[in-house]
Amino acid sequence: MLRVTEIFLSIQGESTYVGRPCVFVRLTGCPLRCVWCDTAYAFYGGVEMTIEDVLTKVRMFGCHLVEVTGGEPLHQPEACTLIERLCTEGYDVLLETSGAIDISPVDKRAHVILDIKCPGSGMMERMRWENLSRLTAKDEAKFVLRDRTDYEWAKTILRQYELADRCPVLFSPVFGELDLRRLAEWILEDRLPVRFQIQLHKYIWAPDMKGV
Repeated sequence: MLRVTEIFLSIQGESTYVGRPCVFVRLTGCPLRCVWCDTAYAFYGGVEMTIEDVLTKVRMFGCHLVEVTGGEPLHQPEACTLIERLCTEGYDVLLETSGAIDISPVDKRAHVILDIKCPGSGMMERMRWENLSRLTAKDEAKFVLRDRTDYEWAKTILRQYELADRCPVLFSPVFGELDLRRLAEWILEDRLPVRFQIQLHKYIWAPDMKGV
């Protein structure tokens, strides 16, 4: 059984898949408490569903791209079984994960989007750094940046782990806190091999709207 907060169809607002229609399976629960978290409503509650129930709901949308997210989806061990089933059914599967839980059991056909916790998140000490060595060219590493301190720290990690040689790297500002132009200019000034990213869905719909 899985505890599920919501399953919905929307426009993918982040990652290199941005702009594409995508079915989101948001699982309930997260062991982290990032200070800028925008999905705290997924920490508790939700409804219990079998994997077959989830698959049935996903099929109804008729969309090839599916993201398993949270909360922290890997906090529920059955999430790996769900991802495997989705991959076997031919879906293009994205996994949004905090990096605090081992990603090695995740089906290798899925695309891991690993959120590397910067100091400004308050959760940097929860990172499992060995996860970075498990990323491949089909995966992505994401830094959510709150300020210049986070940016400088991210640059250090980028170099230390040679992340840009391993997979696409995303630099994303905390919505409403870090000025978009400022971050863009920092990236240009330093000639960083990263992708500047905003949360597109928050510009299409209200920033606090659920189910989008």
